[in-house]
This record gives sequence, C-alpha cells and structure tokens, in this order.
Amino acid sequence: MHKTYMGVRLKTLREQRGLTQAALAHALKLSPSYLNQIENNQRPLTVPVLLRLQSSLGIDLQFFSEDEEARLISEVREVVAEAGGQEPVSMAEVQAMVGQLPVMAQVLVRLHKRCRTAEERLMLLADGIDGDHNPQRSAAPLQPYEEVRDFFYERHNHMAVLDERAEQLFERLHRDAKADPAAAGGELVALLERHLSEVHGVATINARRVGDSADVVRAFNASNRTLSLSADIEPGQRAFQLATQIARLDAADLIESFANHESFASDEARALARIGFASYFAGALLLPYRRFLAEAEALRYDIELLSQQFRVSFETVCHRLSTMQRPDAKGIPFFFVRVDRAGNISKRQSATDFHFSRTGGTCPLWNVYEAFAQPGKILTQLAQMPDGRTYLWIARCISRRRGGFAAPARTFAVALGCDVRHAHRLVYATGLDLNDPAAATPIGAGCKVCDRENCAQRAFPAIGRELQVNENMRQFAPYANAWQIVRNVQGA
Repeated sequence: MHKTYMGVRLKTLREQRGLTQAALAHALKLSPSYLNQIENNQRPLTVPVLLRLQSSLGIDLQFFSEDEEARLISEVREVVAEAGGQEPVSMAEVQAMVGQLPVMAQVLVRLHKRCRTAEERLMLLADGIDGDHNPQRSAAPLQPYEEVRDFFYERHNHMAVLDERAEQLFERLHRDAKADPAAAGGELVALLERHLSEVHGVATINARRVGDSADVVRAFNASNRTLSLSADIEPGQRAFQLATQIARLDAADLIESFANHESFASDEARALARIGFASYFAGALLLPYRRFLAEAEALRYDIELLSQQFRVSFETVCHRLSTMQRPDAKGIPFFFVRVDRAGNISKRQSATDFHFSRTGGTCPLWNVYEAFAQPGKILTQLAQMPDGRTYLWIARCISRRRGGFAAPARTFAVALGCDVRHAHRLVYATGLDLNDPAAATPIGAGCKVCDRENCAQRAFPAIGRELQVNENMRQFAPYANAWQIVRNVQGA
C-alpha cells in the first residue's frame, strides 16, 4: 500500500463523532501528537490505524477508500474544463482537492449542475421570447434514466434488501423441490413456472408473437392471470423473464417503496426505476449471491464457465458480477458497460467509482470497440486513465437475432472492468504484465474532457483548451477546414 494522506477526512470523521484529538488518540492507542500529524497530512494514514478505526469505532473502511475518488475526480475535471480559464488546472490539483476536501468538491459539482440547469432554462426562456413560447417546456438537471443510474451508482450497484429476498426465494424453491419427488431435479425454469402457478395463480403460455412489437418477449395479463412468453427465446432468457415477473409479484412492496424514493423526480423516472429493480431481483434470483460468489471465486471469474454452469447469458453474468458488494462478503468491484457500434452506451453499472463523462463521447482506444471486429472472442486490455489509475478490461461482442431472414440482428459489445490491483484474481490476467506501466493503453473518458494532447485518436480539443494550430492538424478530420484556412491566410 502506498502512502495515503487523508488527514482532512480523519478530522471530519472525528468532528462528526464529537471526539477530541486526545479521545480519538486514546481509542486508537496513538499519541495525541501522532494523531495531530496524521490530521495535518504530515504522516500517512496507515493500514494498522485504519483497522483500529474499524474495530474501535465501527468505521466502514470504504470511507477512506481511494476508489471513492475516481468518479468525483472525473466530475471535478468536467467542471474545470467547462469553466475554462487562463491557466489550466492540473490533475495534481484536482486530485489534491478531491482527496483532501471531498465534501467541498461535491459542493462544487452540485453548484456546477445548478448553474448548467439555470443556463438551460434561460436558453429555453429566450426561445420562448424569440420564437414559439411553450410554458410546458422546462429543463431538468438529469434525464430520468440518469436519475435511475445515479440511484444505483450511489449504492455501489448493490440493493441489499432485494438481493437477500431473492436469495431466500431461491433457497425456498429448491428446498420445496427436494421435498416433492415430482419436482426433484427440476430445471430452474420449471421451478419458476411452478411458483407462479401455485403461489400466484399465473399460467405461463408460449406465443409466437407477444405484443405489437417483435422486441417484446413478455406480457402479463392481470385480468386472466396469464404470462405470455415468446416461444423462440433461449432458456436463459426465459428464466430471466419468469424471474422478472416473479419480482413484480413477490417483491412488489419493496420495488414500490424504492420507486417512490425522493431521488426520482418524475413518473417516467419512477417507471424506469421499477424496471431496474425488477431486473435486479431477477438477476439475484437466477444467480443467488453466496452460491454465485463462491463459484466465481473458485473459477477465477471465468465468465464463460459461469455462464455454462448457471445457464444464463454472458451479459447476464457480467451484469451480476457488477453487483457483488454485500458488506460481509464482497466480490471484486467491477464496472459493466454495454455499447453499440455507434458508441452509444445503453448500460452502465458500477460497483465502484469508475465514471465516464456526461459530456459525451468515449475513447476509441478502449477495447470494447475493438470487440466488434472480432465477434465471439474475449479481448483483454490493461488501460490507464489520465489520472494514472490502471484497469483491466474484458470485452466481447454479442449478437441476438429473433425473427426471420429479414429481421436485423441486435449487436452489442459488453465490457467488464476492475482496478488492476484486483486483476491477479481473474483468469483473464494470464499472460499480462500487471506491473509494467508501459503495458497499459492510455485511454480517456472522451476527447472533451481528456487532456492527452499527443493522442493520435483525438477528435477535437478538450473543453476550455485553446486550439494549437499546426501541421499536426492534418490528422484531425474535424479540424481540416480550419487548417486549410490558416494555410490560405499564411499564403501557403
């Protein structure tokens, strides 16, 4: 462990507990002068001191985790980039602010969001004055899907109550099956259908087409208690759809209580949240926490083997791995994304603080985009962000086709990543030099907030940076016209 200076956090914690330096020093079996030096960043916060904090005061060590800083650093960098200024703010200054004054950094981010919202509202007001006035138009700080994403993110993508209830239901289903010779040894799909029938009086029927759209695979009719499932989905998908419907019935009280949380400002956000909570419950039911974590550790997180063992898709396993953060039995803190060929991120879940920019765009050097060129192959990559943190990424292209010859396939690339310090626990680290900085590919959160000026893939300058006009602009397609104008002005 490198030296970690978190004196401000320790002092903040002490003041929150109403303790004097002498009292905290006594509890930690330290001298007051030593504690004073820690609080003033003259000494690092060591592992033995952290463990004493946990044992004597019951402190969650996550409070001092550097993982907590990654997203906040990214957000502060966006604020700084958009604010501009004559002198660029260095990464070292941003890291120092977030590390030593995290609450102030959060205040800065919130103020920036409020400022941006106010600017949007002023623009809408100007539109109303200059053009067609629509009193219904308003600007919200976040889109509904962003509200839901942030709700899960703030909880490290782990919903403890939903997870535990799903695990209890899984155990009950198998316990009941063992007690009934007719159901013993039955597949999970059969157990789920039986549960729907016996507990909720819901009959499951197969249908060639469910609903008006070919993409709809599940439809529940509450009046006649029937659940229609598409006949051409795979067993793993069928199990997930059954589990999702069970979530709506068995965990309706929990889902509704979470959906009414103050984090959700609109009916649309609450509706999306209900879908997210039901999907979470379904994943936890198919992949019960302790059983799944034990197998993942035993198989060194081999996603394909886990997919075969639990009979679910590669994507479902990746998604579940990003939720394994039960306090007394934590798995590796993963982040999970799904993108399409156009670069749109349709899923982004994280058990730790890895953050991609809200301002748009991701990095073309990231291996998730290379996965489209090698369908079915699992790609690995050591990638380093501008803040110096290195991650191991696993990416694979997946494709789904439903319907006949003319029906287009749905193609995505999914990626699972973790901090390099956890990489040795994964089978995918085989053959990689985890200790060689040169082995990592430098990537960023997107050109608008990335300050790697010498990147060959840069599409446009970072927000707030002045454009340096030179011959190298030939390689940047968006700059081609500007480069030619300069050449003409110079008489070249």
